[in-house]
Amino acid sequence: MLFGVFLTLGVAMLSVGLRTFQNSYSQKAGALGILVASFLAIFFITGSWVLGLVAAVSWLFLPWLEILTRIRALRLPKEKQLRPKSPPSSDSFPALTEITRGIESEGFVHVGDTGWDWEDYRQFFRLFYKEEDRAQAAICLNEQHDLSFYYLRISSRAKGGTIWTTWNYPLSYGLKVTPQFRINRQRPDQSFGQLYQSHREFLRRNGVNADAIDMLDEERIETEIENDLRDQIAHNIAKGVLKQTAAGDVKYSWRGMVYLWCQFLVDLVRL
Repeated sequence: MLFGVFLTLGVAMLSVGLRTFQNSYSQKAGALGILVASFLAIFFITGSWVLGLVAAVSWLFLPWLEILTRIRALRLPKEKQLRPKSPPSSDSFPALTEITRGIESEGFVHVGDTGWDWEDYRQFFRLFYKEEDRAQAAICLNEQHDLSFYYLRISSRAKGGTIWTTWNYPLSYGLKVTPQFRINRQRPDQSFGQLYQSHREFLRRNGVNADAIDMLDEERIETEIENDLRDQIAHNIAKGVLKQTAAGDVKYSWRGMVYLWCQFLVDLVRL
């Protein structure tokens, strides 16, 4: 019995330690170790490997608690219209000023703050543009209830319609992106400078030259983002991830909730 206790504790402590390293292989090993520790704990308590396996696999179904409560009740507008928006307070987004300086140090110019509000869901975008590279960047803050997170995004819009995008979105992305997007996803802990270098390499790797990128101004940047949001909602309705309600807004379908869960599983493997 003591052997089982010490073995389980050892695996659990090792797993937690591995998760603290900023290395994808360590992160994956740590996640796997948590599943193993759960199996060992139940196995040594009950003596049943079947119950141990159920305990380990149950971690994979944990997201359904949020999906069936918060996500199922979520409603979104079919049309997202951006409006000029004041930046959040330093209490709610203390890193905004520092991140802005980091983006501007890479040669980007702050062109405006915008966003949209819907019931208790809010999005804030601080927009930047670098004329030399014809690249747009954004600090994106999402807020809903007690959940708040931000991510950084860099986009280059090709004249043919393809949108080459690098971002560090920290969660499982809840909607399908439209076909014109090409996503270069990076880890959430990367600085803007690292994202920018990754984005430039992303363009080089795909043979995208500056001449192939469309030039934008402040007004068009906001218009294009608004169009992207509208197209994304329409695309996900067409794919069955979202469905329209009688009130005219949209919500996740059952197919969409399964899609969210699959996204979580993909991120678990990717981490």
